[in-house]
Amino acid sequence: MKKALALRHVSFENLGQLEPLLTKRGFDVSYFEVGVDSFSAISPLDADLVVVLGGPIAVYEVEAYPYLRAEIAWLRGRLLDDLPTLGICLGAQLMAAALHARVYPGASGKEIGWGSLQPGEHADALPCIDELIGEDTRVLHWHGDTFDLPTGAKHLAATDRYRNQAFSWGRNCLALQFHPEFDVRMVEQWLIGHAHEIAHSREASLAALRSGTHEYGNHFQQAARAFWNGWLASIAAVAAEPATADQP
Repeated sequence: MKKALALRHVSFENLGQLEPLLTKRGFDVSYFEVGVDSFSAISPLDADLVVVLGGPIAVYEVEAYPYLRAEIAWLRGRLLDDLPTLGICLGAQLMAAALHARVYPGASGKEIGWGSLQPGEHADALPCIDELIGEDTRVLHWHGDTFDLPTGAKHLAATDRYRNQAFSWGRNCLALQFHPEFDVRMVEQWLIGHAHEIAHSREASLAALRSGTHEYGNHFQQAARAFWNGWLASIAAVAAEPATADQP
């Protein structure tokens, strides 16, 4: 059975709606609890898929959270081998750092709530990203930091506030600043988990997040499911290439 390993930084930011799609495709899903489990105990090369999830800490806070150094180094080993790797929000920023790109506080404030995506300059390199782009589809944004595009990466998506919303690396690695894994049924869990941030935010409110989830959530989940199925099919096709190449 194929193995999918999710690096989790905070309990309520899990694989969400992506998890049943992975299970359906034959992945055995397990979680690595960052800050609890040891990166020295596992190889970055073993899992068939690694998903690096979100969290409320910053990549550059390595003095406060020293295990971030180990996580970045661990990820770099995997990315350099172009093994299937997905980063979401903090996970995307960690991937950028592992590829020697700068991660820093966004100059345009926090981007929290439901908003649309625009195509990046290389969006045609990942056709399934089209499922999430355009005014008809809103995705959940929840970040204050941003990153520079790593050298050699392909720019896939942007917003008016922050240009670098998604990039691909090699043929198997994908970084997403937004949250297409979000399961709208769990919105109250997210609101509880981020209660302090929301209470002190000028960019977000409980009412706006709830109403946005109600207005956009159903269409978002359909679009996200199509996107995930497209991306998972693309990495499966890459994995199958050596076997098919030997066939007459």
